[in-house]
Amino acid sequence: MGSDSIGVQSGLTSLKGLVGVLVATALMHAARVHAEVWGYVDENGKPHIATERLDERYQLYFKGPTAAELAAKAQPPAPIATSPAFERLERHPNLRRYESLIAHYAKQNDLDAALVKAVIAVESRYEPAAVSPKGAVGLMQVIPETAARYGVADDAKRTVAQKLLDPAINIRIGTQYLRDLLWLFENDLTLALAAYNAGGGAVQRYDNRIPPYAETQEYVNLVIQFYALYKPPPPPRKPARITVPKRSERK
Repeated sequence: MGSDSIGVQSGLTSLKGLVGVLVATALMHAARVHAEVWGYVDENGKPHIATERLDERYQLYFKGPTAAELAAKAQPPAPIATSPAFERLERHPNLRRYESLIAHYAKQNDLDAALVKAVIAVESRYEPAAVSPKGAVGLMQVIPETAARYGVADDAKRTVAQKLLDPAINIRIGTQYLRDLLWLFENDLTLALAAYNAGGGAVQRYDNRIPPYAETQEYVNLVIQFYALYKPPPPPRKPARITVPKRSERK
């Protein structure tokens, strides 16, 4: 999440944060034909993901449209492959542990649950105790100041930061914030994701375009790819039913 005043309803202010899952910082050029996701699982079982091959350990497991192409088509790309890195995130026990919370708050905020899962995968790798060097906390890496703007306050037992370690509170605030960013940027998913990472003010300073920041470009691409991978395929179309008129109707 980012820190920039963006004048959203109810005093919404985006706050800059750190995406702990990103391991590459190369800028994704607009002219690139396909977005890629590379990954591997290290000896400690920790998944690593990037949008380019950083060394020989990384294996390609997704290739799809760029964020710009996605925005033009207004639909997520279809996945073509998986790898141990994604499979580990897909099978992470916390994904199922928090699936009902994700579904509840996604529905409450009119969000696709697959999108919320993708944000959590990139932000924290489903680790509820994740804390970034810049103070972003929990599954959706919420900054305490953002949570305070949504009514979370210190009390005698816990600070705001400690409360954000609670998955229910974290997902509730994170989904509200993402919803408001989508509202601010007129349901443009790529801009809302860029604002979640770099701050709404940064997006606005670049004329409502994704800022040319390596981290933000990378972040948007990764979330979109994971969104496509988490999104269930559409149900098969039913064959058209042919009705033959009765003999009396043919006269």
